[in-house]
Formats: sequence, structure tokens, C-alpha cells
Amino acid sequence: MTAIAASPLELDGRWRLHPQVALRPEPFGALLYHFGTRKLSFLKNPAVVSLVQSLPDHADVDDALRASGIDSAAMGPYRRALATLVASNMLVRDEETKL
Repeated sequence: MTAIAASPLELDGRWRLHPQVALRPEPFGALLYHFGTRKLSFLKNPAVVSLVQSLPDHADVDDALRASGIDSAAMGPYRRALATLVASNMLVRDEETKL
């Protein structure tokens, strides 16, 4: 599976962790480890950890953000964080799951 570059404005559709990515909760947030690329990412914000974990349950990123209690004015940094995870192939589009 190839990485899809996504700007914060191109995060439409459903997303999920790459099948080769493991999320390990930590006191500071979480570690993401990609077994295919051997990349390690640190999620230092518990709200981002919850958001990443909830992505498959929502039709798109904005739905997940709203469900997490993040209002429209505060979505920018979260969308940028998710776009960074997409660019590093930690998150991929979830084409299989339908609500």
C-alpha cells in the first residue's frame, strides 16, 4: 500500500491506522510503530490519541473531530497532525468499512 499525501484540507472520507501500525498507550499519549517502514511516531496529546483511535468509527475526519468535542475553530492543528500521520503512512484511507 502506498502513502497518500494529504493536506489538512484533503482529509475527506474514512481513515484508520495502517494494518502494519501498532498503537501503544503511554503516560504522555501513545507510540505508533509501523512494522513495514520501521518508523516510530510519538503522539504527545491524549486528545490526538483518542481521535486516531476513533477515526474508523466516523464517516470522515470532521465527524471524528466533532465527536471528540473539538469545535470548528480548533480543528486546524488536529487536521495538520492527522495529515502528518497520513504522509508518514501511519494512517490510510479505510475503503473497506462502511457505516
